[in-house]
Amino acid sequence: MQDFPWKNHTSISEFILLGFSRNSQVNIILFNIFFFLYLSTLVGNGLIVTLIYLDSRLHTPMYFFLSVLSMLDMSYVTTTVPQMLVHLVSQKKTISYVGCVAQMYIFLVLGITEGWLFSVMAYDRYVAICYPLRYKLIMSSWVCGAMVVFCGLWGVSCSLVYTVFTMCLPYCGPNEINHFFCEVPAVLKLACADTSLNDQVDFILGFILLLVPLSFILASYIRIFGTILKIRSAQGRLKAFSTCASHITVVTMFCGPAMFMYMNPGANASPERDKKLALFYNVISAFLNPIIYSLRNKDVKRAFLKLTRWGKAPE
Repeated sequence: MQDFPWKNHTSISEFILLGFSRNSQVNIILFNIFFFLYLSTLVGNGLIVTLIYLDSRLHTPMYFFLSVLSMLDMSYVTTTVPQMLVHLVSQKKTISYVGCVAQMYIFLVLGITEGWLFSVMAYDRYVAICYPLRYKLIMSSWVCGAMVVFCGLWGVSCSLVYTVFTMCLPYCGPNEINHFFCEVPAVLKLACADTSLNDQVDFILGFILLLVPLSFILASYIRIFGTILKIRSAQGRLKAFSTCASHITVVTMFCGPAMFMYMNPGANASPERDKKLALFYNVISAFLNPIIYSLRNKDVKRAFLKLTRWGKAPE
């Protein structure tokens, strides 16, 4: 088996993930909480994908992007939570060097892809509200697919930079990561070398991958709100705004904590704070996304009632 080229600079073959607590009773409680959140995330997001696939009325760009978001969320939590659950009830809390690299890379790919997908979803709402007559022409199936591929390519390429810059540093001990998975800021604390260059790279990439998409989202919503205010009917304004409210909420929950995590210099980072932030944008946001998107969404409710045959969906 061929080693990674940067592994020659380190004497560590595995890492220990410290997680949240050394108290077994606390860990049992946490296991039950996170197990519930994980299953609920899979069921909720899986249901969203199923409803969008089965109901032809949901075959629109907005719901196509929502189904992609749901699949990303299911993959996102599966990258970290199953291992965290095992470690909560097991004495052995190790992860191999190669496993750590793989987890870091996959987590970053999914997270960066999701961040850019939010900007694409904002653009979709911008076209739908500001140019409704040209919406189907502008947001064709080909364009939607190309946008998702673009987001994925950003994720794949930028994650490679993050991972290589992190794992090319020498790691000679200790090997205890004060986190529940191999996240870049936590792993960098164990490096036996100066990480100032990595902090600069993290800040620059954080700017590109977080602030640039957020700028696109902000620009889209400035135009959207300008158009909404021109609508004479109060009911029309409310309907137009309601299609954006869910997206704004989800973006805030995901991008806010991620920005604090990846744009903060390593010296100022707090392990306990970082774990809470990571929980929020990795686990909590993925759990809440299907609830937020379906709670006030009549199309999703109608599709669910049609699928379960529990009654007539609200018009």
